[in-house]
Formats: sequence, structure tokens, C-alpha cells
Amino acid sequence: MPAKLTLPADTLHVWRASLDEAGEGLGVLAQLLSPEEQLRASRFHFQRDRDRFIAARGILRVILGRYVAAPPNQLTISPGPRGKPFLAGTEGRSLRFNLSHSQGLALYAFVLDRNVGIDVEALRTLPDAEQIAERFFSPSERTEIRSLPQDQMQHAFFFCWTQKEAFIKAVGDGLSLALDRFDVSVCPHEPARLLRFDGDPESASHWMMQSLNPAPGYLGALACDGFHQLVLWEWNWSDL
Repeated sequence: MPAKLTLPADTLHVWRASLDEAGEGLGVLAQLLSPEEQLRASRFHFQRDRDRFIAARGILRVILGRYVAAPPNQLTISPGPRGKPFLAGTEGRSLRFNLSHSQGLALYAFVLDRNVGIDVEALRTLPDAEQIAERFFSPSERTEIRSLPQDQMQHAFFFCWTQKEAFIKAVGDGLSLALDRFDVSVCPHEPARLLRFDGDPESASHWMMQSLNPAPGYLGALACDGFHQLVLWEWNWSDL
């Protein structure tokens, strides 16, 4: 990883990181966390979950520090009005970022002056996937999921779910934005797209939605309010 990372205005960077290969690097990352992050880490009951949290947040700080040319342990990551984290201080004013991790894999998104959200999920069998869709998805999404063959339904659920999570995180409204207020692509054979937002296809057309296949057994999605060139990066523990 370069000592200084440059992010062009028309480019969106997505980083992938394995959280289970830290080794001795985990202790280094733990020292970079803020007191609040260290407290959150201490509250995890299982060591594996605690280690993954430390790795995910520590890696975020290292990457952010390379973008803004600042020591990782001196960065102030604060929650916004609706809880979405942002980088405080003038050095990070235009940099926007988002993080998601599932089991041992993390994805990070970075862009300038745009809202961005990212989500990753470990693919697994959810016996209640259809019930979750019926409760939270939009009417058109529910109809399309019901029309799929049974052997395609689980993958379609995660394809739809990751897009919806990424969009909610990009908007930054958290739980205040109901999942049925917007429609996304459901069939995994189609491109990921935001189809309608509050019934308005025009406003939805300004958003970039991208499905991600970051690793075998995982599915992800990216949402950004504007179209950018996507560049993929890989975190290497040897760069720490």
C-alpha cells in the first residue's frame, strides 16, 4: 500500500480486507483505536468478535490516515446527526467513507464529496428469508422474489438485501428510512440498480449501485449518489 493514497474526484475506492489474518498486527491496530473504540471492543463476549472489531476499525484508521496524511491514532471519527461516522477536522472534510464487515471479511468505500454506503454479507441459508422479505421489502420486490424458483430465492434475497443496506448507509438515515420506501434489483442475473426512491424513478437514476463479489461465499453492494470509476484495492497485513 502506498504511503500516500490519492483519490481523484471522479473515482471511488473499495478496499477488501481479511480480518482473521492479523497475527501480531492486531496489537498494533489496537493501539490506534480511540478510547471509545477500545471500550466497545472490550464489550464483546467472544474473543474472535473482539479481534475482528479491532482489526476492522484499526484498518479503517490506517487507510484513512494514508488518504489525509495524518497519523491513524490522531484521527477523530465522529457520528453524524443520524449516526453515520465521518472524519472530523479540515483534513478529512471532503472525504467520505463507509465500512461493512461480515464474519472475517471487511469492505471499505472511499469517495470525495459524495454520499456512499457499502454492505457485505456472508452467504448462508436463512430459513426465514421469505418472511423477512415479506416484512421489510417493497411490494414490487416481494412480488419478484415470490416469482423466483425456490433454489434462486436465497441468493436473490441477499442480492436485494445488500443493495438496500448499502443505500440506507449511503443516505445516512439509518432506521428512519424504511426498507419499503425504495426499490432495487432483485434478480441476481440483472445489474444492481436503484429503481425507485419514494416512487420517483428520476431521483433514483442519479444513484450508482454496484453488486460486489468480494470472496467466495460472500456478496456485497455499493451505493453512491453519482457515477464514479470504481477501483478495487486489497489490504495486505505486510503493509502495516
